[in-house]
Amino acid sequence: MPNLPADAPLPRAPERAGGWTPAAVLAFVALWPAPGLAETVLLAGAGLMALQRMQGRLRGAPVMAPGAPALALVGGLFLAYWLPQLLSAPAAVDPARAWRKALAGVRYLPFMWMAAAAVATDARRQATFTGLAVITGLWTLDGVLQALAGGSPLFWTMDRLKVLIDGHAVCSAAEAAAADRLSGAFGPCNLKFGQVLASLSPFLLFAVARRWGRTGWLLAALAVGGVLVLAGSRASWITYALVLLFSGWRLLGSRWMVVLLLCGALGVAALAGVSSQVRERVARTALAVNGDAGGVDAALSGRGRIWTAAVCMVRAHPVTGVGARGFREAYPACSPAEDGPGAWGAGPALHAHQIVLEILAETGLLGLLLWLAGGLAAWRAWHRADAAARARARPATLALAVTVFPLNTHLAFYSTFWGGLTLLLAALFAGALRARDPAQPPRA
Repeated sequence: MPNLPADAPLPRAPERAGGWTPAAVLAFVALWPAPGLAETVLLAGAGLMALQRMQGRLRGAPVMAPGAPALALVGGLFLAYWLPQLLSAPAAVDPARAWRKALAGVRYLPFMWMAAAAVATDARRQATFTGLAVITGLWTLDGVLQALAGGSPLFWTMDRLKVLIDGHAVCSAAEAAAADRLSGAFGPCNLKFGQVLASLSPFLLFAVARRWGRTGWLLAALAVGGVLVLAGSRASWITYALVLLFSGWRLLGSRWMVVLLLCGALGVAALAGVSSQVRERVARTALAVNGDAGGVDAALSGRGRIWTAAVCMVRAHPVTGVGARGFREAYPACSPAEDGPGAWGAGPALHAHQIVLEILAETGLLGLLLWLAGGLAAWRAWHRADAAARARARPATLALAVTVFPLNTHLAFYSTFWGGLTLLLAALFAGALRARDPAQPPRA
């Protein structure tokens, strides 16, 4: 060790400056069933990352943050998401709400820095991706236990803790009784389990395949697939089919992938024979072959009517849309009350349920162009990366791609929950793809 002046501070290992980031990302994801706590972690992590970077710049100290290439890609993806909100605010149907949404969206930039820092080195990337695989595996196991025993152990634990804290259950008795699908750790009053599990499944499948090969991958794919079928979200079925196709193609080959997908279809048919919920969804999907508007709308659970209203909003506000999260305010003007309540129940639809229509309706053509620019930046970064970079980023890349796949139905990308999930995947993709070379020193 070199001689140092008596009053000189001891050198600190650079890794300590940002070694907390994998834990913050994993805590954020693990707390998704409790959205308020997850948002608290997001804010704390974003604030700490912003403070750390500011201090590093002022002091000239090394900071284990993403390198310049990763920061540039993260910044571009953030702007593609956030700028449409800002540009839609002045002419929004509810300007106050749109401005609040745009201002609150600024927090996502340091949050994305944090997520990218969590995969900036090999050690952190392994910790983060392995942790996400473990969380996904635990949620899958919890879903299996709910299917067998009738209740989710994880949700039961969370519910008991909340009762002990404030005397109130997470979900009301009416909400619990109305649930018509497997809800997992998220519970019967927060039916996002299927979509979340499908989006995170690449982390589990890639980790299992790396450790246990084809056999492990097949067993994990079967477990996740069975839970997703019982979770009842047909959007998650499409998402997961894409995950299976792209994650299994290299591992199994094209012939065995076709066999696997056929077995999956047979498995859905078998579950439809024993589960009334699965049978109802399969029957509802079959209504689309009737060809008339009523059959298609019923097959889509009322989304045909929502999409018609979204097109109406695009025509009325083509340039900047009705404002981020302004869909519900604009909906009555595009779907008159005399048409009766929708398939979702009384009240207006809350969002477009489809990514392209959501972007066009809420942020207009300008918003769509910015999203396409972000997609192009991600595409170019992927194709310019070398084989090693693609390999380390593949789980996050696939998770992001299937989440934003346009030929599907979606949750609201400008909502706090689904927006946070999408931007987390975008930051993990950018950070892993453009991670620093191990020999590169930390950047201030």
